[in-house]
Amino acid sequence: MLLTGFALGVVLGFVFQRGRFCVTGAFRDVWLSKSTRWLTAFLVAISVQAVLVQLMTSFGWIAPEPDQLAIWAVASGSFVFGLGIVLAGGCATGTYYRSGEGLIGSWIALGLYAFTSAAMKRGVGKGVADTLKGATQEATTIHETFHVSPWVPTAALVVRQTQNAQAPIAALPPQKTGITHVLFEKRWNPNATALIVGVLAAAAYPLSAATGRNAGLGITTPSANAVSFLATGDSSFADWGVWFVLGIIPGSFIAAKGSGEFRLRAPDARTAVRAVWGGIFMGIGASIAGGCTIGNSLVQSALFSWQGWLAFLFTFLGVGAGAKAFVQSHRRADAVAREAAPVPAR
Repeated sequence: MLLTGFALGVVLGFVFQRGRFCVTGAFRDVWLSKSTRWLTAFLVAISVQAVLVQLMTSFGWIAPEPDQLAIWAVASGSFVFGLGIVLAGGCATGTYYRSGEGLIGSWIALGLYAFTSAAMKRGVGKGVADTLKGATQEATTIHETFHVSPWVPTAALVVRQTQNAQAPIAALPPQKTGITHVLFEKRWNPNATALIVGVLAAAAYPLSAATGRNAGLGITTPSANAVSFLATGDSSFADWGVWFVLGIIPGSFIAAKGSGEFRLRAPDARTAVRAVWGGIFMGIGASIAGGCTIGNSLVQSALFSWQGWLAFLFTFLGVGAGAKAFVQSHRRADAVAREAAPVPAR
């Protein structure tokens, strides 16, 4: 049954790569270009997952357990995580699938993200993380706080995102035909990609529960568990979540090779340094916040937990601060450098 995690990871890795599904870009585009196309798609994925999870819960097929809110841990950790994913050039899933495309900078960020997550959960940072996460409030989900059915916020979100759905993006002129064209050449629509992600995210619950892991998709803890397994050899760490994250990279590699987008690309010095700090910030922030853009902003938000939506907000704010500090400032510096460069003699 553990191999269902690997299989789902392969499929999602393929979808992430071909659909270019990365929350960093979704949040960053709002701040830098005022575009909400990918933010809307991300909310579509949450909406689809929310409906399916509520249906499965109603039928008694799954029993999700939203985390109790640790407001300061979630807010501070998510903000730091938001800074980190801007530096790394991708969120947790984005770093995984870009590693499968051959981006060596993503390898650096991913390795440090996994290592730092393990250190924060079971090593030198455990005391700090546990102290922050231990200060919880008597709040779990939004609908429980307001004493309404979980279908109320679910319906509100679905209606909202149905109204915000955008028109499909024009396809490229086909060079291939049939399923090959659809899978490897045609430009995937953001909302269609989000629909697939939402369905697969919901499927993670019963598949994971069948192995004794009562949780949906997650990246941070499985990444930390993978490091712990390699360090200790303790097979209890190699759970469904570890097999899931291990599947993302080969799934992305298959997609990148099939579409001609795989290429080993070494970063320049500045990008490499940013990848180092990005991976470290990601590991620290996600461990304190109790999850990344998948575990919190996609999965916990679909349960309408306070943790999920607070993490969504502060990750968004962190990305905004990072985009202004690390992206816009570098653009200005590069522009100044170009203007100051001597004009070549003719």
